[in-house]
Amino acid sequence: MIRARQILPAGSWDATTAADRVVLPHDGRYRRRIAMRGDGDVAFLLDLDEATRLKDGDGLKLEDDRVVAVVAAEEPVAEIVAQDAHHLARLAWHLGNRHVPAQLLADRIRIARDSVLEDMARGLGAGVETVEAAFEPEGGAYEAAEAHGHAGHAHAHHHHDHAHGDACGCGHDHHGHEHGHDDREHAHEHHGHGKERDVLHVQAAAAVAHEHGPDCGCGHDHDHGHDHAHHHDHKHGH
Repeated sequence: MIRARQILPAGSWDATTAADRVVLPHDGRYRRRIAMRGDGDVAFLLDLDEATRLKDGDGLKLEDDRVVAVVAAEEPVAEIVAQDAHHLARLAWHLGNRHVPAQLLADRIRIARDSVLEDMARGLGAGVETVEAAFEPEGGAYEAAEAHGHAGHAHAHHHHDHAHGDACGCGHDHHGHEHGHDDREHAHEHHGHGKERDVLHVQAAAAVAHEHGPDCGCGHDHDHGHDHAHHHDHKHGH
């Protein structure tokens, strides 16, 4: 598959020469490596050195020098309308304190729909208008949180049902531990104390298959006494 390894910033290239376009929502424009298909059926692999925020009007340069335009999709957003410049600054402070992606406009702040933040803004005397529009938030520290799957201020940790890997395009740094803060799933993914994670669950299967005891041969010290919340139904033969 042909690759796109270079981003041409909006305004630096002639958009009328685009070979195709990809229309992406806000949460689909923070990418490093992902297969894409344009509206005109041009298929390619976006393959960047690091996760990057794609902006409306950017061009993705293919290996054969064709360029695919990035278009920000219209999506549901809330516009927090201020009374004056001082009020706008106050609203921006409160929203910034919650680390939410926000787009600053002349007399308002555009955010993704969020009933809690919308109610907060009303409580601060702002008007709230819900519209369908392209969402181009300011770049900032929140993008690092996005790379770990955090959804703005709520830290919702959405676990999408896709296989993580170099080509998934989610922007995650695929290192050893996971951020699934669920007590049932968080039972020490790194219990191996320096060993590699049991990706194929070979160790887990072996642990379930036998009962621990002095003669089980598994190498465990069955008198260590600490509780690591092992989530498999074996019996300890103390």
